Amino acid sequence: MQDDGAPDADRNTRWAENRTDWAEDRTLQANERTFAGWMRTGMASVALALGLRALFGAFEPTWLAKTVASIFLLVAIGIFWTARRNAAKTLERLNDHRAQPLSPRSFTLLAASLTFGALATGTLLWLL
Repeated sequence: MQDDGAPDADRNTRWAENRTDWAEDRTLQANERTFAGWMRTGMASVALALGLRALFGAFEPTWLAKTVASIFLLVAIGIFWTARRNAAKTLERLNDHRAQPLSPRSFTLLAASLTFGALATGTLLWLL
């Protein structure tokens, strides 16, 4: 029989702190998966813009079809940067323990790269 209960309390506190640390690491990983999901959604919007261009290739006036496709490119760019902002904000609020999360710079680099791709797609869309 224990008279003060301190060893069990210390062990229970350590276990609780470990579970909290693991939960925070899982949340960091979920943040990256969510970011990746939003990037896929943005890329689907780019694909939709290209599909509209292909579908309405012979549509007259051509500027109208290109404008509608361009709207989806702008939506994609908005998605990229909103996802980047939300992922970085989540990363600021959490501490990593054993996980090695992507840096805010990585989120920015990916959003910028996909934005460049969407803008290049838009340029080709209007030139062709």
